[in-house]
Amino acid sequence: MANTADGGASALQAVSNAMVRLHKEQFGRGPTHSRAFFAGPDALTCVLEDALLPAERKMVELGSADRVRDSRVAFQAATHDEFVAAVEEILGRKVHAFASAVDPATNVVFENFFFESQDGNRADSAAR
Repeated sequence: MANTADGGASALQAVSNAMVRLHKEQFGRGPTHSRAFFAGPDALTCVLEDALLPAERKMVELGSADRVRDSRVAFQAATHDEFVAAVEEILGRKVHAFASAVDPATNVVFENFFFESQDGNRADSAAR
């Protein structure tokens, strides 16, 4: 799907909704706010606010933010295929790389997708 003003906005909303749904399905609770953004022609990021589980928030309060970060990385590795498949289906583009990040102190999760180039040339190949 092209990231034109109309098609891009509805695609971004669909990605945002999919990330909330997947968090609910995979982690038992979804974020209360979610927004997806294109970051150039081949990248997308989704910002999920209020995404941590109650136990994770308590761990942060007790000074164990690193454990929350580590467990979230493990969760994302286990659910990688589901997140990639959802975005590929919505946008009709092949995901080249997917990474998730969490800032436990602010209760924000980032889902990041880097796509295969639409023109067949890898953006990173030109820089080499």
